[in-house]
Amino acid sequence: MPRPKSILWVDDEVESLTSHVLFLEEQGFAVETTPHGDDALVLLQRQPYGVVLLDEQMPGRRGLELFQAIRAIDHGMPVVMVTKSEETETLKDAIGADISDYLIKPVNPRQILSVVTRLLDGDRIRQQRLSRDFATRFRELEARRAGPLAWREWVELVAELAEWEVRLGQADEPGLQDALRTLQESLRQDFARYLQRNYARWLHDGDSDRPPLSVDIGAEFLRPVLDMHRRVLLVVVDCLRLDQWAMIRPLISARFDIETAHYFSILPTATPFARNAIFSGLFPAEIKARYPQWWIDSEEASLNAHEAEFLTEQLRDLTGRAVPVHYEKVFTAADGDSLLKRLPAHLAQDGVTALVFSFIDQLTHGRTENSTLFEVARDTPALRNLTRTWFERSPLWDALREAERRGVPVLLTTDHGSIHCHTPATVYAKRDTTSNLRYKFGDDLRAQEADAALVVDDLPSFGLPARSPGTRLLLATGDRFFVYPTKLREYQARYRGAFLHGGVSPEEVILPIALLTPRHG
Repeated sequence: MPRPKSILWVDDEVESLTSHVLFLEEQGFAVETTPHGDDALVLLQRQPYGVVLLDEQMPGRRGLELFQAIRAIDHGMPVVMVTKSEETETLKDAIGADISDYLIKPVNPRQILSVVTRLLDGDRIRQQRLSRDFATRFRELEARRAGPLAWREWVELVAELAEWEVRLGQADEPGLQDALRTLQESLRQDFARYLQRNYARWLHDGDSDRPPLSVDIGAEFLRPVLDMHRRVLLVVVDCLRLDQWAMIRPLISARFDIETAHYFSILPTATPFARNAIFSGLFPAEIKARYPQWWIDSEEASLNAHEAEFLTEQLRDLTGRAVPVHYEKVFTAADGDSLLKRLPAHLAQDGVTALVFSFIDQLTHGRTENSTLFEVARDTPALRNLTRTWFERSPLWDALREAERRGVPVLLTTDHGSIHCHTPATVYAKRDTTSNLRYKFGDDLRAQEADAALVVDDLPSFGLPARSPGTRLLLATGDRFFVYPTKLREYQARYRGAFLHGGVSPEEVILPIALLTPRHG
């Protein structure tokens, strides 16, 4: 409920406030004054007020003592300290006590109006402005979508929509959020067609004007930082979406200067392919040809078991020398505690310290199997909020602060995003196919609806190892997840509403990569 448009002004010199009171009343505020703190407490117990203006220096109880009693009556009451005192200690005491604002006498009526308006109507005014800004920008974004988009324009558009998603979610604007979701849904099919036309060309035609891909992280982003600073902390947060990055970025900006760029994940947008491409600088087909002992075409095998070796080899190729690599993968809290004990020694040495954090990926998978996790991460806004809550107490945040204390720059990125899936898409195959829900390899695979999947018959054209004759790849479009005709109900019940990856949505493909430079390094 909004607070009433009323003010209680507590000051032992109330007779001098008449002009201020009249001005506030002309602006639509009901103003009550009292010279005594105890009387103010009685009034507050009788009726609610919107805000209390409180003098610090009064006979009897000081303003700060009275403030604690006011908050005991109404914990959320906005209280503004209005005092003659210019002492720094008084100001610090007020800030430490969480006073809503602090004004030094003499104050003019418009100063009071400004503060009171911000406290009582600030949220509503900001929400109205947000609504106007989004309505204007929404029309511009729709018009922009109508024309052809190059990769830079796709990045700008998708990154801006992720920012709007966060802002509208925080402002609790369901109507505007629905309009945004409608725009995002229409963009997903356009994006799938865009990748269908361009992805293979980016890999094989020597096209210089292509987006940075997973394989370019080392050469385009990591090596320049390493050459300049000799020490780098490389952080890969598995399955971090752009909107989740937007949630944790403000916390990081308190300690680092942030330069954010974007890149496209390789396809499929799944960890065995995309993250190996980051650490090796190679497409999967190239990995299999160059390091056959480290690439096994099996769903049971761990295809990410050699990331440290891949990174070591890639840095040797890029620099022409052996670069020390310290690699750690964090799955559990115990892993995090163990890492933080070793991290200072890693960061003290030249070379690359590479850390992989799996919590968000585990969360997105685990919520499908665990009803409690599903409840706390029920939808996209809840997943964003949970990401921030985790980050604030995570070994990742501890690791970043350790890097900041030691003046070590950080390159932070992810291997792929995820998408909230609601639409089942039936697929058919002659033989059993791979079990992934957003991408499938199989013999004579086909989707019931043509636009449900991007079809790849020539696997090497997508940088993927060739498989047995007749094997094709389906990559899910939109918010679809693949189901078999014989298991339709089972899969719908289990996976509808799951966050999945491996397909070709903008949320999975277009990803942040940020250079974090310590402010006090």
